[in-house]
Amino acid sequence: MLGIETSCDDTAAAVVRDGRDVLSSVATNQDAFHAKYGGIVPEIASRRHVALLSAAVEDALERAGVAYGSIDGIAVTRGPGLIGSLVVGVAAAKAMAFALRTPLYAVNHLHGHVFAAFLDRAESPQYPFLVLLVSGGHSQLVALESATTMRILGRTHDDAAGEAYDKTARLLGLPYPGGPELDRLAQRGNARAYAFPRHRPGATSLDLSFSGLKTSVRYFLESEAGRDAAPADVAASFQAAVVDVLMARVQAAFERERYNAVVLSGGVAANSALQAAFRAWAQRCGASVFIPAPKYCTDNAAMIAAAAYYQGDAIRVDPVTLTADPNLPFSLSV
Repeated sequence: MLGIETSCDDTAAAVVRDGRDVLSSVATNQDAFHAKYGGIVPEIASRRHVALLSAAVEDALERAGVAYGSIDGIAVTRGPGLIGSLVVGVAAAKAMAFALRTPLYAVNHLHGHVFAAFLDRAESPQYPFLVLLVSGGHSQLVALESATTMRILGRTHDDAAGEAYDKTARLLGLPYPGGPELDRLAQRGNARAYAFPRHRPGATSLDLSFSGLKTSVRYFLESEAGRDAAPADVAASFQAAVVDVLMARVQAAFERERYNAVVLSGGVAANSALQAAFRAWAQRCGASVFIPAPKYCTDNAAMIAAAAYYQGDAIRVDPVTLTADPNLPFSLSV
């Protein structure tokens, strides 16, 4: 399967065999182009995709030792994401599928993050399993009963965890992209230095919220105490609050239903403190834990190819009629 991912600012292509074995994975990020703006500029992102995608596909095929004629299917991210970026990938995939008469699969970007846990592993999560999906724009708990049967158990009401990281990093004056920089800074700080708030939902809710936490950090930094605070301590205390909220929801979800495994996925899954807390919790509970390799936590095309393999005919589409959808819902739909 040839995978293509252009939902945001990473131009990615990959070749994956049997939804598991990554023969090649190529990705070019655009951080240098967006850094001076402090965030992603959609128009710049789409133009860079136009310039880079053909070369990325050629590179992925060459590294995998696979010719165009040997591809069994093409998987492309249909949404959600930036519409200008999505259109570039979808248009390229449609053209290739039509010219090669190859099956085309329209993948939900968030489903891709779920199936990243299957990549380059001898053992896969067994259904039903629980997923904590934490990426730049999404934070949610999902129960998977099969590759095509998913239930959202809880989601964020406002800022996703990744957004809270980026905004807090900006408050601390850290360079773009802020999330990884804040994680590195937090490793040198005291996580108990400051008691930032933890969102607590109603008794039956598994929903999340991080907007209040981010605002609390801003007010603290503007206060007299905050002006003298060590940035590493602020970062560590903020990160501890995020991790506590996420792990509380995982614990609550795991206690309500029985799952054979628990998966941590999405860009924030690469965070060192979250990974450590997730593994420690799983060991205490005796749960089987699956976390993708760091290169598969962030946006990549291998996870898109994997999702297409496992979801199969449920997401196969006509290359003539496929359109990008920046607001594609999480529920399985094409």
